Amino acid sequence: MDTRWIVIEIDGKIASVATDYRHLAHIGAAVAALPADEVGSLSTRKISTPELLELAGRVRWEDLRLFGTPFQLKVWKTLFDLPRRLHSYTQLAALAENPQGVRPVAHAAAINPVAYIIPCHLIIPKESLDKAREIRATAEKTLFKGSDLYLLDSLDVGAYAYGPELKRELIKLQLG
Repeated sequence: MDTRWIVIEIDGKIASVATDYRHLAHIGAAVAALPADEVGSLSTRKISTPELLELAGRVRWEDLRLFGTPFQLKVWKTLFDLPRRLHSYTQLAALAENPQGVRPVAHAAAINPVAYIIPCHLIIPKESLDKAREIRATAEKTLFKGSDLYLLDSLDVGAYAYGPELKRELIKLQLG
């Protein structure tokens, strides 16, 4: 995968990771609303997918500078803290202490500005997660012994801002 990722940083803290500059206007507006002495620098750089994986392995929540509502920040923090495996939107809503609010939680996950580092790509529809578990249980009894990442190509992984193909690739990279 040769995706180039654009990292936007404010005073050395990550504000966005995306394949384009889609978050720049929102970040610019948020920065403009802050007192002048609260922001020293805004920078961008491009990194490769292997560099993104390395970066994600060392980033702490405190290394991020995110602009969102308190609800969005709560969902993003919940995502950031998730064990690195597949979860359903329903599970995410429960973990974000909003079990009846699957749609708003899913929307907050979808507008996560820090791709891969906040692993919204690991959230898939409940039906797909149930199907994956069923297939995994069957595979445990076979020659494959649960090696089921190849199944991603047949599962609906749900929507992703950068397309389902990239979502599948990121899942494979993270869980493979």
